[in-house]
Amino acid sequence: MALRIKSRCLLFCHLTTIASAFQVRLPTLRPPLASLLTPSSLHYSIDIAETAPRDISSFRAWATNYGIQTADCFELAGDNVDVYAATNRDLAAESAVLYVPKELMLAASTAMQEIGAEANGAEQSIDPSDHAAFYLFLKVLKEYELGDQSPWCGWLNSLPRYYSNGASMTDFCFGCLPPYASGLALSEKTRLRQFAQALGNVPFIQFETKSNEDLARWAYNVVFTRYMELPNGDLCLVPMADFFNHGGANANAYITFDEEGNCYAYTACDVPAGQALEICYGDPTNPSSLLARYGFLDESSPATFCKYIINNPSFEVYNLGYPSRMLFYNDGSISQEVWDVILYEELAKVSPKEQEIFHQAHINGDEATKQAYHDQYMGRKLGSLQSHVNYLINELDELEIGLLTQIDQGRDANRHPRLPLLMRHNEFVKRTLENNSNEQKDFYRACIAGDEDIKQTYHNLYYPQTLAALQKHVDGITKKLNELSVFSWHTDFRRHPRLPLLSKHNEFIWETFELLRQRLDSLSAS
Repeated sequence: MALRIKSRCLLFCHLTTIASAFQVRLPTLRPPLASLLTPSSLHYSIDIAETAPRDISSFRAWATNYGIQTADCFELAGDNVDVYAATNRDLAAESAVLYVPKELMLAASTAMQEIGAEANGAEQSIDPSDHAAFYLFLKVLKEYELGDQSPWCGWLNSLPRYYSNGASMTDFCFGCLPPYASGLALSEKTRLRQFAQALGNVPFIQFETKSNEDLARWAYNVVFTRYMELPNGDLCLVPMADFFNHGGANANAYITFDEEGNCYAYTACDVPAGQALEICYGDPTNPSSLLARYGFLDESSPATFCKYIINNPSFEVYNLGYPSRMLFYNDGSISQEVWDVILYEELAKVSPKEQEIFHQAHINGDEATKQAYHDQYMGRKLGSLQSHVNYLINELDELEIGLLTQIDQGRDANRHPRLPLLMRHNEFVKRTLENNSNEQKDFYRACIAGDEDIKQTYHNLYYPQTLAALQKHVDGITKKLNELSVFSWHTDFRRHPRLPLLSKHNEFIWETFELLRQRLDSLSAS
């Protein structure tokens, strides 16, 4: 989950406010009892079956007893599958709604200190970037084994049992998704298998736990769908704060931590009564990634990754914005990074030298050179992008036909309960691609046919984007001319007798572009 962190000064003001809103008291946690229990005395009181009910009422009492405090209007709403934080009355922006003491959080760093020495052998088989999450995974399993003897039993018993993320998908599910989304989902499944296999080298986890695939998947999902990253980079599970759903670009709340590590939640804007309190889990422009990681489709996403996949991408394409900034917007517009990366790839087929010049122009902020390449290779660039979009739409059409056929043959949602969600994901991606493809085609046809009315409609529709792109181009030209002017003043005219003429030329161009820049600034402000 992505967190919005306030500055220290503002945070102090907020903590002063929340101190008056909540009577802060620290919980007294019972110490872990793993060392006192034998395998025969373990009491598994948490049913993790996908159909098992979540005990939310006991969780509320548990939260109060252990020091979690909420605003009077804070409530947990929803059904057994999706329980979420909400408000039952109007809230003003920056209202304090939740306080969770540090002592109640499960932090990866604390888990490492507690069980790291015994889990060192298992850690070696896990990717270093996943070590923190792996220790949280072990901590969840350890507390599960303690059952009702665990201080966190009330929270664990309130958590979801049913998940639709990549780790919970079947081979059938992977085959229902286009390659990019399927690859993201499969990577979650692969990491789960690595975690489960590593359990064999963890001596304090019981054999019954190690051999229970459903339990390993549940613990994995608890960690990867609910952990938060602290300002210091540590990962932690925060009871009650983990009930805030994802709001994407429309998130109306945020979570922050004080210097002692206590957790607070505030509203980010005015929130009406009956509204869910939502934070942002991650990039709202990549719904496929959110589906793979968390198991839901964010249909409020303003854009989606264009699904342009490069095998073994180079440093240069990453520098050009691959893949995170290569976006197709729902209104049909395309991010500049899509054009830059596709052109860079096309230039490789023309000349590596041309490719290098284009990349260097990007590094130097030389928009004039970049635009010259975009203009020169417009046909190749458009053709490549159109082929890519047509391929994806055709692929999604084939998937849809295949899925509908399998449903007709009896492979319905009862046998594959995640199928409706996957179909919605594919339809969302297809709709975004078709919006992009259709508007691009319409504008191109209007240019060829000389249909000024349609052209003007698109110019009006995308006026802000067009103005911003032109401003960026003009700023790049004037910046380059200023640099050349400085260079010329430090050059010996006697050794370069043509320099005065070239300088006059550049000054003439600069004056033209400076007037244009001022005009664009005026249009932008109006």
